[in-house]
Amino acid sequence: MRAVILGCGFIGQKRAKHLGSVALAGACDVDLGRAQALAAQFPGCQALTDWRMALALPGTQIAIISATHDQLALMAEAALRAGLHVLVEKPAARSRAELEPVARAAKQAGRVVKVGFNHRFHPAFRKAREILAAGKAGPLMFIRARYGHGGRPGYDREWRADPVLGGGGELIDQGMHLIDLSRSFLGDFSDVSGFVPTYFWDMPVEDNAFLLLKTPRGQAAWLHATWTEWKNLFSFEIYAKFAKLQIDGLGGSYGTERLTHYQMQPEMGPPPAEVFEFPGADESWGLEFQDFLRCIESGAQPQGGLDDALAALSIVDQIYAAKAAPKERA
Repeated sequence: MRAVILGCGFIGQKRAKHLGSVALAGACDVDLGRAQALAAQFPGCQALTDWRMALALPGTQIAIISATHDQLALMAEAALRAGLHVLVEKPAARSRAELEPVARAAKQAGRVVKVGFNHRFHPAFRKAREILAAGKAGPLMFIRARYGHGGRPGYDREWRADPVLGGGGELIDQGMHLIDLSRSFLGDFSDVSGFVPTYFWDMPVEDNAFLLLKTPRGQAAWLHATWTEWKNLFSFEIYAKFAKLQIDGLGGSYGTERLTHYQMQPEMGPPPAEVFEFPGADESWGLEFQDFLRCIESGAQPQGGLDDALAALSIVDQIYAAKAAPKERA
């Protein structure tokens, strides 16, 4: 199979490293030099600046889209209209309404669309699902999670700080991962509330997002995504009736990825802990792409597809709408 990458920045380059047996036919970016640098790593790959020309390259079956948020849905829909399967980075659009035409195009074209929720494929999460599937942990009760980094000098002048390009701030950025992961364990949320302040950065979008999400059965997810975490942090705690699964780190600056399984004892008290560490390279990108290819071959639905992105964006939309709504006077 042959693919094109639209957007050759950090994420596009990361995607290119995990193509496996798929050939890269085209590398497209508004910065020709960046496109050329990526294309030079793949024999026969063309460097382009016009993404519509990239989608028209002969013999191409896959489009990998890693552009700014305002371009994701536009490019994904065009790729589907061109008959390609699509892997589009999260959030896949700036709102649910912007993503809905992509879902309709995917259905009409009969093509697979995978959204870049690579965190689902981290080994700690795969191990957590294995433990939960064994049944001994019991029913899930709630999730508590934090995800954040501290930015860098000038972060408030980068594209993510522009509401037109990004569609929002930290909520639609790292917050999307927390929402998607929580939904993947607890199911859909019927009660959504949140607070999206800007504390530190001089920007018109939020640098923090605090969410309380509840399912129809009363399970809860208490989430905090932040651009003011001065030491990069990832912590995801899953509380079941008879166990707690705590995932810390994502590798690199976030620290060694680790899953700690706390098993409640009949006598209660401090539980024994089984620790699983995953110190190797981040495999999530490659595993996600392999799942995408498997779905293309089998026609199955990918883990983290359009329905998941639509549901997560619905939550984001509700939080932003509540922020924009005029406050009632006492």
